[in-house]
Amino acid sequence: MAYDTLLTRRDGVVEYMTLNRPDVRNAFNETMIAELTAWAASINADDDVRVAVIAGAGKVFSAGADITWMANALNYTHDENVQDANAAARMFSALDTLPIPLVGRVHGAALGGGAGLSAVCDVVVADESAVFGFSEVKLGILPAVISPYALAKIGRSAARELFLTGMRFNAARAKEIGLAHAVVPLDQLDAKVEMYVDEFLGAAPDAISTAKALIPRVWTRGASDAAGLTSEAIAAQRVSKEGQEGLRAFLEKRKASWDASRKS
Repeated sequence: MAYDTLLTRRDGVVEYMTLNRPDVRNAFNETMIAELTAWAASINADDDVRVAVIAGAGKVFSAGADITWMANALNYTHDENVQDANAAARMFSALDTLPIPLVGRVHGAALGGGAGLSAVCDVVVADESAVFGFSEVKLGILPAVISPYALAKIGRSAARELFLTGMRFNAARAKEIGLAHAVVPLDQLDAKVEMYVDEFLGAAPDAISTAKALIPRVWTRGASDAAGLTSEAIAAQRVSKEGQEGLRAFLEKRKASWDASRKS
């Protein structure tokens, strides 16, 4: 599928997607939101893809909302604003619930919606000079649509500081609060991303998908409340084709059938 605001590349079972509006710092507009939603749907329906990597063209990952788009919103009615926000909410949800790992390659800046995009990635590898920020309050608006995903990553305490001040923070702080998982010099960014890709390719795809879906179901429950759910989940996986193959491969000291990691 051809996109106006995205570039895509397939390398075996890995999909690489790049936000491609470098002239406006990869800012979101209606077209990019629609295309990201469509891209997520296409990946969700493609059984051949096991890992996806999202990056930004040019000097930054994403600077948030497009200025022209925001200017248009000045004339929106309340209902039009709700419709607009719902489209963005569907996009973030579609990315967040992908059944495969989504790796964020963040360089330069991830601000506003760009920080929200980082929050829906399973793993974020950040350039050590990257700048993050939930900067919406500086513009008199709110980090509302991205808040469920940001809160799940950074927690309430960090959100109270960063949502309410709109202040920018560096990659080291992003890692400290859980928004980023690895921070490296820019020239090591791709190598670190590929390290995570290799790790994912060495793990069972159905197990990854099931584990990813299990996290939000267990997260708000206590251990006793979750016990039935988790017991059923592990029992089902143990008797599955993947579970049987994985245990046999371990006992027989060989690589499992799904192990497509690029490094030996």
